[in-house]
Amino acid sequence: MKINKVYIPLFISIILALGFVLGSTFNVSSDKGLFVKNTNTTKLHKLIDFIEREYVDSLNTDSIVDLTVSEILAKLDPHSVYIPKSDLEAVSQSMRGDFVGIGVNFYMFNDTLAIIKPIANGPSKKAGLKAGDRILFADKSQLFNRKLETNTLFSILKGKQNSKVKLTVYRKSEKRKFTVTLTRDVIPIKSVDVAIMVSKTAGYIKINRFAETTYDEFLNGLAQLKKQGANEIIIDLRDNGGGYLESAVAIADEFLKKDELIVKTKNKKGKEDFTRATEKGIFESGKVTLLINEETASASEILAGAIQDNDRGTIVGRRSFGKGLVQREMPLGDGSAVRLTVARYYTPSGRSIQKPYEDKGENYFNEFQKRFETGELYEKDKIKISDSLKFKTKKGRIVYGGGGIIPDVFVPLEGKHGEEMTMLLLQSGLMNYFVFEQLDQNRKAFTNMSISEIKDELAQNKNYFNAFKNRIKDSGLVLNLEQQKEKVIHYMHAEFVQQLFTDQAYYQLLLKEDKMVNKVLSK
Repeated sequence: MKINKVYIPLFISIILALGFVLGSTFNVSSDKGLFVKNTNTTKLHKLIDFIEREYVDSLNTDSIVDLTVSEILAKLDPHSVYIPKSDLEAVSQSMRGDFVGIGVNFYMFNDTLAIIKPIANGPSKKAGLKAGDRILFADKSQLFNRKLETNTLFSILKGKQNSKVKLTVYRKSEKRKFTVTLTRDVIPIKSVDVAIMVSKTAGYIKINRFAETTYDEFLNGLAQLKKQGANEIIIDLRDNGGGYLESAVAIADEFLKKDELIVKTKNKKGKEDFTRATEKGIFESGKVTLLINEETASASEILAGAIQDNDRGTIVGRRSFGKGLVQREMPLGDGSAVRLTVARYYTPSGRSIQKPYEDKGENYFNEFQKRFETGELYEKDKIKISDSLKFKTKKGRIVYGGGGIIPDVFVPLEGKHGEEMTMLLLQSGLMNYFVFEQLDQNRKAFTNMSISEIKDELAQNKNYFNAFKNRIKDSGLVLNLEQQKEKVIHYMHAEFVQQLFTDQAYYQLLLKEDKMVNKVLSK
């Protein structure tokens, strides 16, 4: 593979960005004592007043205040952040677990809003909109040939519950234009992607973040898997950047016995709060496995630490991110907010898994390259943790603090050493977009195919693989895809299945060649 190492952080930062904006562990709260007047705040107020009244040039003092707040928080820790008004609603919706809209997944395809798939039971699905349809107008707002930002599109399509919007739609497959009036409704944002059986006795649950609705989604999935005969549960926390601590605690409670410690938090004044399991729990016996990787963080690490330290299950994968700080979101009164670190958390054995943060910048969040260069992503023995940070689980096993959760069973990065860039591309949005383009050219033909027939078509017709190679080449990357042709076809097949069928079918296919899942099932 001929690729400059400088590209690796770029792709990792894209993957990490969303997870850590949405995923910091925090408790929503207000703090009336936050704005007590003192000399420093008076100084800041006076400075802003001087600038507004006397500064020679015209400027927006709001931007100065935003910058000042961000600079102050940057002096603290990497997870104390400012959330401007323009971003707060989107973050809040994601963590709340729903929004009001028309219910479509879409791409801006050739500067036209194209539907990837209408959301099941949503307004668009009920109105008969289909994958591949173009939405040209929402009421009188033109949505094509305007280079509209995603946030602008969202603001147009979203609205109040039960409000109506008239859509002008072009259906390419029928070469016709029509209008339809939809009634906006609450659209769930799933935090549990799927709960499926992966063997006769093992169930698999994928959690992408910990939102307000996560526990209910998880509990429903767990109950369904038990009904289907699952006496073993695999919880996939890979790439899960965290979220609400309470949701992670509630899920841990389903596996731990009464009074077993889940997590301890300690604030600035030294006050310690202990959270223990209650009498409830629908899976307190049976095998439990958690899958983690270098992007598993925060609330995900709380859950993993509780399971590991209580010797309740096995942690499989690679060392997690290492975030042991708790944030509280505090509104600033103008629609913006700060997310301030107010405590540290400790796993049941007493360890802090927070990694050092002297460097609070890009290197802190993009540690992937450092772990890649040290070989840690391929060999467990390359993981470097201070021997002084030893702790013991309930049964006396040695575990370590100071930099993430170290798995009980190590599974290296997928693909051979040197193939990392290809694997990142296959798991990124590039494949999604490519598949949508292929479907858009001949959607009718694929719609009539079964899952196995689609696989045969992709394997036997070289045009798809060659088209993907050309797409990579046009993007400026030089990768030897021929050596990984089977892997490319596998991910391409999975993406076709996701866009044409269901998430369940997608995961059933993808997990068949998942190294971590197969490691668990082979035991």
